[in-house]
Amino acid sequence: MKIGLNATCFNQRPSGAKQRFIGIYNKVFHQMSDDEFIVFEPSDCQMHSWFDNHNNVRFVKTPIPSKGRLLKAFKGFFYWPKALNSLELDIFEIFNLPYIHSNAKKTLVTIHDLRGLGNENHFLYRYFFGRIFTIALKRADRVITGSMCIKKDLQDLVSTASISIIYNGVDIQDFQSIAEQSINDFQEKFKINNPFLLAVGHFEKRKNYIQLIDALATIEHKEPTLSLVIIGNDNGELAQIREHIAKLGLKQKVYILQGLSDQEVQVAYNLAKIFIFPSLYEGFGIPVIEAMAAGTPMILSNISAFKEITQNKGIYFNLNEQSSLANMILLLLEDTNMRNSIVHYGQGRVDDFSFEKIAINVQDLYKEIS
Repeated sequence: MKIGLNATCFNQRPSGAKQRFIGIYNKVFHQMSDDEFIVFEPSDCQMHSWFDNHNNVRFVKTPIPSKGRLLKAFKGFFYWPKALNSLELDIFEIFNLPYIHSNAKKTLVTIHDLRGLGNENHFLYRYFFGRIFTIALKRADRVITGSMCIKKDLQDLVSTASISIIYNGVDIQDFQSIAEQSINDFQEKFKINNPFLLAVGHFEKRKNYIQLIDALATIEHKEPTLSLVIIGNDNGELAQIREHIAKLGLKQKVYILQGLSDQEVQVAYNLAKIFIFPSLYEGFGIPVIEAMAAGTPMILSNISAFKEITQNKGIYFNLNEQSSLANMILLLLEDTNMRNSIVHYGQGRVDDFSFEKIAINVQDLYKEIS
């Protein structure tokens, strides 16, 4: 097979979608060594260094930038017809919208979530994204998404859409083989010596960090040495988060870490007392399986995606009850048996999310649709 991958949405900025792409396709390229892959790069990023050396993979530089919806659409309008018509692809896979028409025998589209349709967005914005989603669902030979809850949401838009679930994955070994020197380097660099809670994700409203910081303030008198570490880049909410931390007098207790290496993030998971994911909305939630791989007990918001990943066997707090998260933190800190139970479950469950297994699912899907 000859398979084209439109990867023009990725760049050097960390993201769950990028992590999924690199982790899965490093394995797919290896497992499908007899098939040819063409990776279409954006104009502002080179991707070959992200992957092992594979003789069956070719990287093609496009004039399409990784950022700017209008400019991407404009450049793509002129680039894709000529580029794709000359290749005679068996499969063309698109990792970001809008849908791109091609002469490939089969076209796949990956949709991670439906954030564009959220009520927090303006009506015209929701209408625009509704149209984009609907076109992709109707025209794609197969839509790929990362969870059953998002599949159901997509089917509510277009009931006849053909949708497959391919979960996100994790390199389990990376989180379990942390050298003592890496731990020492982390503690020396960031000066975090007290026990801490950990949250991982970019600073945006849906991550719900305000409620997490409020919970820390609530339990401060009972856990005076406990700190909070948040790892992520700014997606528009960081200034507000910093103001809220200062308002509550927690500047010495909350560490905001940006630009960390993968290894430093892995160390943070291993050192954390509890990992907390307080999101209001997620299509999947890669940090959940990273915490499982690291053997870190978790507290999650009670949203559908998290309950699906953990098979409803996790510790969840009620987003609608202000005291719920604080109470859950205190409970998990005090209950050793509960912590051990959560860790034991996660270490068994995370095997379902190894990149090797996910890559086999992708390979099987390619064979099925071709």
